[in-house]
Amino acid sequence: MLSVIIPTHESERTLVRTLGSLVTGATGGLVREVILADAGSQDETAGVGDVAGCKLMVLSGSTGARLKAAAAAARSSWLFFLLPGTVLDNGWVGEAIRFIETAEPSQAAVFRRAARPVAHSSTLGEIGALIRSGFHYPKPEQGLIVSAQYYNSLGGHDANAARPESEFLKRLGRSRIVQLRSGAIMMAPLERAKERTKERTKPAPR
Repeated sequence: MLSVIIPTHESERTLVRTLGSLVTGATGGLVREVILADAGSQDETAGVGDVAGCKLMVLSGSTGARLKAAAAAARSSWLFFLLPGTVLDNGWVGEAIRFIETAEPSQAAVFRRAARPVAHSSTLGEIGALIRSGFHYPKPEQGLIVSAQYYNSLGGHDANAARPESEFLKRLGRSRIVQLRSGAIMMAPLERAKERTKERTKPAPR
């Protein structure tokens, strides 16, 4: 039902967390495939994707061009664009299914920006995130679910845009974007740096 498309470039660390949050969708039959639109990573991005059963597309050109090419290769009627490092709440599968089953032809969906990972969230923090989300335009780290037909009718991502994911969201227009209740959080740059440091300082095997 869903083809997940993730633009990657040296993304091995952040990709693990993102793919982990997609497992419930894969086991539940919602996620049909995961496509990595890769810019030629030299780290273990390809290896991580291979272990997780992803389809790797090594593509030249801009991020917008890679996203558009991956969307053209997708086999599902619904596309789910996701950034490496975005982690989804446990309840995202049910929310996505309900949206797909009830969406109008010219609607797309993003997830709510969560205050912090679900396991450590507080009621006050989540309320604050809900309030803040009402005042901000959707961002790429919230993910984007859109039908392939509607995506293509809008011309897909702009290959020449400096920030193609943001540009496409603006082209969709706020009134056409449904915000789902389940949250998504982008792994903080500091947390990513800590993971890389931890890996570098890990004792070498004897």
